[in-house]
Amino acid sequence: MVTGATGYIGGRLVPELLAAGHSVRCLARDPGRLRDHPWRARVEAVAGDVTRPESLADAFAGVEVAYYLVHSLGTGPGFEATDRDAARAFGQAAARAGVRRIVYLGGLVPAGVDPDRLSPHLRSRAEVGRMLRESGVPTAELRAAVIIGSGSASFEMLRHLTERLPVMVTPSWVDTRIQPIAVRDVLRLLTGSATLPPEVNRAFDIGGPEVLTYRRMMERYAAVAGLPRRLIVAVPVLTPRLSSHWVGLVTPVPNRIARPLVESLRYEVVCAEHDLVRYLPDPPGGATGFDEAVRLALRRIQDAEVVTRWSSASLPGAPSDPLPTDPDWAGGSLYEDVRELRVDAGPAALWRVVEGIGGENGWYSFPLGWALRGWLDRLVGGVGLRRGRRDPYRLRVGDSLDFWRVEELVPGRLLRLRAEMRLPGLAWLELSVGPDGDGSHYRQRALFHPHGLAGHAYWWSVAPFHAVVFGGMARRITERAQLEGTQGHGG
Repeated sequence: MVTGATGYIGGRLVPELLAAGHSVRCLARDPGRLRDHPWRARVEAVAGDVTRPESLADAFAGVEVAYYLVHSLGTGPGFEATDRDAARAFGQAAARAGVRRIVYLGGLVPAGVDPDRLSPHLRSRAEVGRMLRESGVPTAELRAAVIIGSGSASFEMLRHLTERLPVMVTPSWVDTRIQPIAVRDVLRLLTGSATLPPEVNRAFDIGGPEVLTYRRMMERYAAVAGLPRRLIVAVPVLTPRLSSHWVGLVTPVPNRIARPLVESLRYEVVCAEHDLVRYLPDPPGGATGFDEAVRLALRRIQDAEVVTRWSSASLPGAPSDPLPTDPDWAGGSLYEDVRELRVDAGPAALWRVVEGIGGENGWYSFPLGWALRGWLDRLVGGVGLRRGRRDPYRLRVGDSLDFWRVEELVPGRLLRLRAEMRLPGLAWLELSVGPDGDGSHYRQRALFHPHGLAGHAYWWSVAPFHAVVFGGMARRITERAQLEGTQGHGG
């Protein structure tokens, strides 16, 4: 059983386990978010939540190996208690069900550092590993530092800092020694851990073949990416909090995720042992080097083959919020802005434009307004507009799309996005396509469910701009579809 299958590592581990001949069950709060993954038909998906112990009993029935790949990275105050309770519930449920092994991916803990001085993030990851090992179920805890792979938060941070800043005044942690590891090696070791001997119940440090400073990683990234040499000047005055704001300003990684990543870099994170190799030997040629890991990641990005991203996991609390079509909405406040247009292009041409919205293509109206809204969101701790897209052409349920999340997708017909920006309420954007004679029909619906007086005030304060934002979006999407339809017909 794999938890976190909608996340970055879990979504990549599932096909590796299938390829190794295992039968796989995925535990997800919303199994519907797995439906568009290419491996969905080959796995069993069950509903469950590690923070709700009563939902776990049935999920463990018949399970031999359980992967624990969830954590509360960047979710604010109280996350350590949440992680602690979830790990305890998971371990207890696994023990009752007779699971023979737990595999957990944690964080590499700096050697010789008092646990009380660790960052809250690293301290929590270490505590979760300890609790799982003490559950009575043999547990393999794999501890990794920076994971290099297309779409990982650590790689996106490294990539955007290096590409966007040819000259950098950086925090002092750029000279901290780190042992990065390629995501392909993480997946290989996670997969192999399912077959470890039953007496193995311990933590293992895992890392790549090189130990580098963050400065050297940026210099090596620039060389692999064909960028001019970067000038990097380290200063001691930037605290982790200020550093996270700096990272959030320059990269798509929001402050709430950047901060635990930055705090984890304050101390040297180098493997103290390589004992796992006794059970799972390196492949011929050895583990993947840093330059090759970067090269592989960039190739995935350039070929639009990023399977999962750091933003694959949704924001906390969102899955439990009601949908705008739920019966509970009857009688409640729900503001709407609806735009409908006939398009002199076929549904296929219109759908291509709809599915390609966001990211590099933008939102087809008032670019400055969308950019400003994204900056404001980041200033108040939100995700902002720069998460972009996993794939430039295709979407699937659960994908992040700038500061939206794909909540529903009916290919060729409907795209519903749920807002993940900071708002005094819940918001959705629906784009739908239908046939209309020899053309097509476009319907666009913005929905907002206000929370309290602030929510009502917010809607009416932005309502005067809807004609520009939503009206302009509808017009330009249909114009783009007509242009593409004409070009396609001419070709």
